[in-house]
Amino acid sequence: MALNSNFRRNSTRLAALLATTVLAGLPAAAMAQSAPAAAPAPAPAAAPAAAEPAPQLVRSLDVAGNQRLERDTILSYIRMRLGQPYTQASADQALKDLYATELFSDVQVRSDGNGNVVIQVKENPVINRIIYEGNKRLKEEKLAPEVKLAPRQIFTRSKVRADVARIIELYKRQGRFAATVEPKMVMLDQNRVDIVFEINEGPRSKVRQINIIGNEKFDDGELRSEMLTKQSRTWRLFSSKDSYDPDRLAYDQQKLRQFYLTQGYADFRVVSAVAELTPDKKDFIITYVVEEGQRYKFGDVKVESQLRDFDGDVLAKQLPMKKDDWYNAKLVEDTIDKLNQTAGAFGYAFADVEPNYDRSKEDLTMGITFRIAEAPRVYVEKVEINGNTLTQDKVIRREFRLSEGDAFNSLQVKRSTNRINSLGYFQEKFEVKQEQGSAPDRVVLKADIEEKPTGELQLSAGFSSIESFILQASVQQRNFRGRGQTVGASVSYSRYSKSAQLSFTEPYVFDRNISFGADIYRRDYNNFNFSGQDRNTLYGQTTTGFQMRAGVPLSEYTSLVGRYTFNVDNVTLDENQFYTGGACDPLLAGRYLCDAIGKRTTSSLGLTWIYDTLDNRVRPSRGHTVSLTGEFAGLGGSVKYARFSLNAAKYWPLGKGWIFSVSGEGGIIKGLNNGGDVRLTDRFYLGEPQIRGFDIRGVGPRVLRKPYVDTPGIFTSGSYCYVPEVPATSTTAAIPAVRTAANSIKDCAENQTFLEAGGVTGDRDTWQDDAIGGRYYYLGRMELEIPLGSGAREMGIRPSIFLDAGAVWSIRSPQLTDTADLNGDGVIDNPTGQVFIASRDPQSGLPLYTVTCNGTPTTSGSATAPSLPSTCTGTGDGVIALGSNTAFKEFFLGNSWKPRVAIGIGFNWNSPFGPFRLDFAKTLLKQPGDDTKSFTFNVGTQF
Repeated sequence: MALNSNFRRNSTRLAALLATTVLAGLPAAAMAQSAPAAAPAPAPAAAPAAAEPAPQLVRSLDVAGNQRLERDTILSYIRMRLGQPYTQASADQALKDLYATELFSDVQVRSDGNGNVVIQVKENPVINRIIYEGNKRLKEEKLAPEVKLAPRQIFTRSKVRADVARIIELYKRQGRFAATVEPKMVMLDQNRVDIVFEINEGPRSKVRQINIIGNEKFDDGELRSEMLTKQSRTWRLFSSKDSYDPDRLAYDQQKLRQFYLTQGYADFRVVSAVAELTPDKKDFIITYVVEEGQRYKFGDVKVESQLRDFDGDVLAKQLPMKKDDWYNAKLVEDTIDKLNQTAGAFGYAFADVEPNYDRSKEDLTMGITFRIAEAPRVYVEKVEINGNTLTQDKVIRREFRLSEGDAFNSLQVKRSTNRINSLGYFQEKFEVKQEQGSAPDRVVLKADIEEKPTGELQLSAGFSSIESFILQASVQQRNFRGRGQTVGASVSYSRYSKSAQLSFTEPYVFDRNISFGADIYRRDYNNFNFSGQDRNTLYGQTTTGFQMRAGVPLSEYTSLVGRYTFNVDNVTLDENQFYTGGACDPLLAGRYLCDAIGKRTTSSLGLTWIYDTLDNRVRPSRGHTVSLTGEFAGLGGSVKYARFSLNAAKYWPLGKGWIFSVSGEGGIIKGLNNGGDVRLTDRFYLGEPQIRGFDIRGVGPRVLRKPYVDTPGIFTSGSYCYVPEVPATSTTAAIPAVRTAANSIKDCAENQTFLEAGGVTGDRDTWQDDAIGGRYYYLGRMELEIPLGSGAREMGIRPSIFLDAGAVWSIRSPQLTDTADLNGDGVIDNPTGQVFIASRDPQSGLPLYTVTCNGTPTTSGSATAPSLPSTCTGTGDGVIALGSNTAFKEFFLGNSWKPRVAIGIGFNWNSPFGPFRLDFAKTLLKQPGDDTKSFTFNVGTQF
C-alpha cells in the first residue's frame, strides 16, 4: 500500500517534468518550421546563452633558443608584457617586432593556455669572413669599402641583397653591365657563417655605335670627335673611352652644345639622347636626336660701364669679337672673364659683368651689350687660412701679395695663388677664394688648403755583374717642421761609387725675405769604360767639400742668388795598370788621363740672376723663367777658371689640358791657367738624363780605343826580321818562319810588302769608350704634355711627346796612342803590341828604343831591367814590359758643335711608389762616337 502510494507520487512528478520540457521547445520548433510567419511573442525569460570566456592574462614570459642575446634584450624588442591579456593579435605583433630586428631567422610564440608564454627564437648566424671569388678587374681593396657586411656582424638577408646591388653598381661604373653576383653561405659551427660573393664580371660593355639624327651642317664623324665617348674599335684596345658611362652621356650632350655654340648655332639643342643595351648585354647603341637651328653672326657689340674708371667705348674697341663675325659663345665667356679680371685689377672685386643679348631672327644676328654694374672699390678685410695642420700660418701668409687693409687687386690674388702652388706643399689646383666681407667695400681672402706629403724617400737596391751590389737612399723634407725649410740627406754605395750629402735650406732667414742654404758632401767615383762586356776603371775621383748660398729678391719676379763652394779633389789611376817606372804612362792611360791625376783644391764664387713668372714651379703650365749664372774659381786653391751658363724655359697652355714648353740652356768654361785648358773633371758633359736618346756622357768629345784584327806580327832579333806563322791575335808567339836582314823595325816593315797590316775592328763591344767632355755646350728641348681623362689626372699620369737637341764640344785634341805604330810615323811596325820600352820621349810619350824577344815578353810591369835572353836585342837599361795585348789604335771623335737630335715619348706617373719617369727615345741625328740609348726610367717615393 505504501509502495503504490510512493509510485503514484513519483509518476506524477515525472509527468510534470516532461510536460515542462516539451512546452519549452515548442517556440523554437515553430520558428524553424514557419519562417514567413509573424514574429512570435517574446519568449519568457530564460537563462542567457554562455558568454565567450575572458582572455588569459600573461602570467609568465620566457625566451628559449637564444645563444648570444640575453633574455631581457629579446623581451625589450616586443610589446607584450606580464599582466597584459594574451591574444592572437598580441602574439602576431610580437612576431613582427622580433623579425623587424633582423636578428632572428625563425621566431615562434607559444602559450600553454594558462598565461605561460614562451618565445622560441633561432638567432641569425654571426659572419665569420667575407670572401670574394671571380673578381679580377675589381680587387678586394675596391670592393670591401662598399660592402656593408663585415666579420663579427649579424647576418641578414636584406644586407646581403643590398651588398649585391652595391657590387653590381660598382661594375656598372666600370662599364660591365653584364656582371652578376651570387651570394652563398657556408655554415660553420657555433652558429657562424662565411659569406661568399661569387662574381661573374662579364665583358666590359662597349659603345658599339653612336648615331646622330638631325645634323646637316656637320657630319657624324666630326661631331663624334667632339665627344668624350668613342665607338668601340680594334685600335682602341687600350682606351677606356669606348666604355659606356651614363655620366659621360650627359657630358657629351654638353660637349655637342658647346661645339655648335662656338660655330654660331645659338638655337641648337639636343632633343633626346637614348642608350640601348643590346640583348646580349655586351654593347650599347647610343642615339642622339638634335636640332641645329640657324647660324648667327655677331651684331653690334657694346660695353656699358657704370664704373668711373672704365670707358665703355674704349673697352668695346678692345673686345676680340667684331660685328659680322660668326657668333661664338666661348668667345663671349672669355670676354666676361677678361672684363672681370680687368675690373679686379682696379680694385673692384665684386664687379658684375652681365651680357645682354639682342637676337634678330630676321637677319640672323646676335647683338651683345656687356653691362658692367656699379660696384664699390674694395679693400682686403681679412686673410683666412684653413686646413693647415702641419704648415705654420706664416709660411703661407708670406706668399700672399696682399695684406689686411690693402686695396684689392685680382692680379695680386692670382700671383698669390701661383706662389702658394709653387711651394709644392698643398693639393693641386689650389685657388685663393674671395668672399664678401662685413661691408660692401670689404673682401675676405680665403685659403682653404689641403696638405699633401712633402717628404721624399728614394730607396733602391740592385745587383749587376758590373757594379755588384748597388744601394741608394735619400730622404728630403721640403716642409721641415712646417716652417718651409728643406732638409735632405742622401747616401749611395756600389763597387764603383760612394757618396754622402747633407743639405739644408731656409727660405726666410729670421722671417726676412732672404734665403740661405748649405750643403756638405763627399763623393768617391771611379770613372770607367767598357771593353766588350767588361768594365774597366779609368780613374778614381774623390771630392770633399761644402757649399753655402744666399738669395735675395730684387722684385716680384727677379732674384739674385750667390754661392761659395770649396772642394778638395783627388784624381788617381791604378798604378799596376797605367804606370810605367813609377809614373803615369801616356801609352797606357792616354795623355788626357795622365794630366788629370793629382790633388787639387777649388775655391769658387758664383752669382745667379733669376727671372721667374711660372704659375707653378713644381708643375708649371704657364709663364717663363730665365737664369744667368757666372762662376769664378781662383779665390785661393789650385784650380782657376771662369764659367758662364744660361737657362731659359717657357710654357704655354693650349687648352683642354695640353701644355707646350720650350727650354734651352748653354754654357762656356775658360781655364785661367795651363794655357787656357780645363781639367777633365771640370768640363761639361752631356747625355742621360739631360738629353734623352743617349747614354750617360754619350754625347761629345771622346777617345775610342779600337783593337786591330787580322794583323801579322813583326819581331826583330839583331838585324833580322821575323814573321810568325800565327795571326797577331794569338796569345802565344810562334817560331819565326821568315828571317830577313834589316837595320830596324821600320825598315823591316817597309821592305816586306807582304806584311801589310790589317784594319781595326768595327765591333763596338770591343772598343774602349772614354768621354772627356768639352768647354762649350748647348741643350734644347720641346715637349708637349698630353692630357688624359679625369681618372688619369687624379692618378698623376702625364704622358708627353718630346724633342731633345744638344751638343758639347771645343776641347784640345789629346795625344793619341797607336801601339802598332811605335814610332808615330804611320807605319805599322808592331801589330801584336808585344813590345818592351827602354825609355820615352817626355814630350810625345813615344818609345825611343824597343826590344823584343821573339814576341815573348820576359817581364810584366816591373820597374827593374829584365835579364834579356840571348835572342833579345837592346841595352837592357830600364827595360820595362808593356804587355802582350792585341795592338790597338785610339781615335778622337765627337768634338763637333753639330746638334744631336732625339725624339720620343715620355711618361710621368705619380705612382704609389713615388714619382716615376719612363722615356722611349729615337735618335735622329748623331755624330761618330756618340753612344745612344733608347729606354730610361727613374722611380722614387713620397711620405
